[in-house]
Amino acid sequence: MSHWNDGVPRIGASLKKEPRAPETKSAETRSASAHEVREAMDEFLSSFEDFKSANDERLGELERKLTADVLTEEKVDRINRALDTQKKKMDELTLAAARPEIGGTRAGETYAGREHKRAFDRYVRKGEAHELRGLEAKALSVGSDPDGGYLVPVETEKLIDRIISEVSPIRAIAGIRQIGSASYKKPFAAGGMQTGWVGETEARPQTATPSLAEIEFPAMELYAMPAATPTLLDDAAVNIDQWLAEEVQTAFAEQEGAAFVIGDGVKKPRGFLDYDMVAENAWEWGKLGFIATGNAGGFPTSNPADKLIDLVYAVKAGYRANGRFVMNRSTQSSIRKFKDTDGNYLWQPAVAAGQPPTLLNYAVTEAEDMPSMEAGAPAVAFGDFRRGYLIVDRLGVRVLRDPYSAKPYVLFYTTKRVGGGVQNFEAIKLLKFQA
Repeated sequence: MSHWNDGVPRIGASLKKEPRAPETKSAETRSASAHEVREAMDEFLSSFEDFKSANDERLGELERKLTADVLTEEKVDRINRALDTQKKKMDELTLAAARPEIGGTRAGETYAGREHKRAFDRYVRKGEAHELRGLEAKALSVGSDPDGGYLVPVETEKLIDRIISEVSPIRAIAGIRQIGSASYKKPFAAGGMQTGWVGETEARPQTATPSLAEIEFPAMELYAMPAATPTLLDDAAVNIDQWLAEEVQTAFAEQEGAAFVIGDGVKKPRGFLDYDMVAENAWEWGKLGFIATGNAGGFPTSNPADKLIDLVYAVKAGYRANGRFVMNRSTQSSIRKFKDTDGNYLWQPAVAAGQPPTLLNYAVTEAEDMPSMEAGAPAVAFGDFRRGYLIVDRLGVRVLRDPYSAKPYVLFYTTKRVGGGVQNFEAIKLLKFQA
């Protein structure tokens, strides 16, 4: 008997052929996925060429007649929407092709890790908690709490974090710290360190005591409660790790994504748009600087791209090197029509599947929780988010099995602790659509 990639035991294959069968099937699966990604990428690039032709036609009509034909406008908008749909499909195929399979013994996996994994599997499938309780007590785990659930295996926790990072746009670009306590505290010099130049033999003047302040990022509890049927749990072919990670990914990613952008910090992370905003010429630490478009709810009618350039150069060079734009789909759809003075489109599609599009040669991250272009809205952000925004993850994802509340289904109350906030107010700038 041998176990193929789909996890179903096969009987009757010869001993010589058994080891080769999984390799052949795995290679074919990967090849099919790669072929689908290439096809999606070709379709996307072809649509972008159609979009440029239609938009050029629209711009030509505006120059000749000061107005564009309604049919031409509708054609541009239709292709624009199709581009967004195809980009989403391409990203999903790329992530699916890149996601590794789980199962079996991994290199470097310890005996204790395998024991925990087997005990956790029994707990999820059968509700047998005595072995898992004993292992966590033996390890003196601070997260061991039968009333609050049991810690998932490290491998499963990493899988959950990886899948969420692929789905949550801000988590994919922000700085991340793992902590073992309830919060993360970071000191900083409010007025900057005292420095100066002196000669080799000159007396060193005494420097003033630096003014230090502290920012704190508490980890808040985030939960999801997927349900399973007894039949699914009894099916040995179902990979419990993969099932749990995929069930909680959408709930965790959607809640996180909104909190990292607009969260108010009350029982959730604080989003970067929740901080005070001031005009860039009046910027001070603790607030985010913004550039105004000069037009409430939109870009200026002449040279609209100049405001994007102003936004980029509002960020210091040290942060600009790793800068990226963050905006929602509708804002990106409008900016996609902009050209430079040589007639080149400022927005360019990704050169390879799985890569982000670019704007002014900087990567673009699409975050649907960003506001749209409305009066006074900070609809576009730019900066080095890895240095500007910090996400803190408390180690340990816990699962509590509940077979009673929704019979015949079994509920799995899954919790993780996460926090976040701006850690460097110089690294992120905003484009505000106001006069």
